[in-house]
Amino acid sequence: MPIIINIDVMMAKRKMSSGELAEKVGISAANLSILKNGKAHGVRFSTLEAVCRALDCQPGDVLEFKPE
Repeated sequence: MPIIINIDVMMAKRKMSSGELAEKVGISAANLSILKNGKAHGVRFSTLEAVCRALDCQPGDVLEFKPE
């Protein structure tokens, strides 16, 4: 898939655990794992907004397009 999820990179930069991010975003740890591993079929803008707020970043910091 040409969409790369960089949530782990931003979490490391912010020294934030998965559990902490999931709690701040308001989703389960399992759903965060699905999102981080690129297994999600989509992401709601409200979830993306919450991730960006929690990680103090822009959507482009967590989502990247790389053509195959």
